[in-house]
Amino acid sequence: MGKTKKQTKSSHNEVSSDTKVVKKSNLTQSAVDFLSNYFWSLLVLCVAVLAYLQPRILVELLNEWIGVSEHWEIAPLAAEGTKPAALATLQADVAKQEAVVHAFRHAWLAYERDAMGADEYHPLSYGGSNLTRAGGIGYTVVDSLDTMLIMGLQDEYQRARFWVENKLSFDKDAAFSTFETTIRVLGGLLSAYHLTNKDPVYLQKAVDLADRILPVFDTPSGIPLPLINLAERKGYYSSDHEGVASIAEVGTLQLEFRYLSEVTGNPIYWEKAEKVMEVIHKARLPHGMASIFIDIEDGEYITSPVRLGSRADSFYEYLLKQYIQTGHAEEIYMHMYLDAMTAIQNHLVQKTKAGGYTYTSELQPERHSNGEISWRLVPKQDHLTCFLAGSLLLGAVTAEPRVQRHKISRPPSPEQLSDLGLRDWKLGSEILKTCLHTHDTATQILCSGLSPEIVHFRIPSDGMDEIPHAPQDWYIKGAKQGEPAPYTARYMLRPETVESLFIAYRLTGDERYREHGWNIFQAIERHCRVDTGGYATILNVDEIPTQKEDKMETFFLSETLKYLYLLFSDDTVIPLDQYVLNTEAHPLPIFTPTIKFSS
Repeated sequence: MGKTKKQTKSSHNEVSSDTKVVKKSNLTQSAVDFLSNYFWSLLVLCVAVLAYLQPRILVELLNEWIGVSEHWEIAPLAAEGTKPAALATLQADVAKQEAVVHAFRHAWLAYERDAMGADEYHPLSYGGSNLTRAGGIGYTVVDSLDTMLIMGLQDEYQRARFWVENKLSFDKDAAFSTFETTIRVLGGLLSAYHLTNKDPVYLQKAVDLADRILPVFDTPSGIPLPLINLAERKGYYSSDHEGVASIAEVGTLQLEFRYLSEVTGNPIYWEKAEKVMEVIHKARLPHGMASIFIDIEDGEYITSPVRLGSRADSFYEYLLKQYIQTGHAEEIYMHMYLDAMTAIQNHLVQKTKAGGYTYTSELQPERHSNGEISWRLVPKQDHLTCFLAGSLLLGAVTAEPRVQRHKISRPPSPEQLSDLGLRDWKLGSEILKTCLHTHDTATQILCSGLSPEIVHFRIPSDGMDEIPHAPQDWYIKGAKQGEPAPYTARYMLRPETVESLFIAYRLTGDERYREHGWNIFQAIERHCRVDTGGYATILNVDEIPTQKEDKMETFFLSETLKYLYLLFSDDTVIPLDQYVLNTEAHPLPIFTPTIKFSS
């Protein structure tokens, strides 16, 4: 009995001891739970505050965490010794292709319903407008022809062709932009001519248009006038910039006029366009880049900004593409292109201090009281400049590689590229990374996923450090919370980033380029799509919900959606070794010239 009592006491003591431990453990666990909940609540609150006050910083942290920044340092290169057999066929992503086609039809059918034949479409007011009081010349129709052909939209295409054959007239007594008319309308007609296996309707219209444009070249220097009255067949100076033309206006006519000479056998178009390039070549500035304005009378550059955005962008694009267009026969254009890229590397390329993002700045002239001129580096980059990323990648495998071009693998290996090619491959990769950063496509929960028209990059002297929650790498100049957005904050349905993604994907086969293109497409669908039909410009990419402007640019149909479609196509659709795309994304065939040209 005593034993039992003793054991019972012992058991009682054990139970009492366990109870104390359990109570102590419960208290400890409660404290841990409380602290844990407090920590996670505080973390969520901090993330929410960061998301509200400085969303781009959060995006950068997420990018770093998932490894996006590391991937986009440089486009992939193959291992040394890789052979051309690695050039595996790229397969189409049919589902994404179909989504892009659906978007095109959503835009086109609304335009056809409300504004067929008008130069531009306004989706919010269900109407169209023309560029002159004398009427339009079918900018939207002609700009869209080859997109329909490439996408296989035969019903829509046949209706557009009927309009071109029966209603398109260039006998309009008004001044049109020489540059825009050439790249959009002449380029669109010539591309449709080729893709339809030489439908004579398009060549007839193209010759009529080009003959009306030709008088712009009748200047003392051969530099074309920026405006053309199509009915009068007479060129005019611009009232905004009397006596000068932009380098983009005069250096972005060559692909179209040269191809027209090739298909007609008439050398006059080629000769006029070639003369312009001779004048530009002779006018070379010591630093190797082009000022944005050139004097029409004497063919010399005038003191004006040096940049890669508006009024300059497509000039650099066409240096490379003229070389590609004639099967690499005209080495003068390769040398002009490489010379310009070296100058850009030496004078314009900069990096942000925080994130190390590579961008191209501008040189702005400043005249002092003593008459001397100094140059100020401005950390400003247009969305237009994002074409350069793809152009550099294409140039790396095209302009003077170490091996024959048909032996370059996908992606290329380092020993297949020249030293300049490797340099440009790296720079193109870095600029594409920066352009994607301005879209913030890594996560679209916190931002629109659309890139603004112009961004400024952080430099020590910008005074931004005094502003609370200032962005680390780039910002939209003049944007202030609660005030109307500046013009630079808008997204105009531009194609330049997806253009570079398309080229990067074709040259590397890296699926991550497609992923970024799909993110951009989804952002367009989310913010730019008008439910009743069409797509619209966004006034402020940093504002959600976004506000729309009543305008759908023609290049949305010609370039943005076409490049997205090509990004998700297999590589037999407009292959880069058979076509060169003009600056409006109209594909023209690479050919061996039969017209005499300069060497």
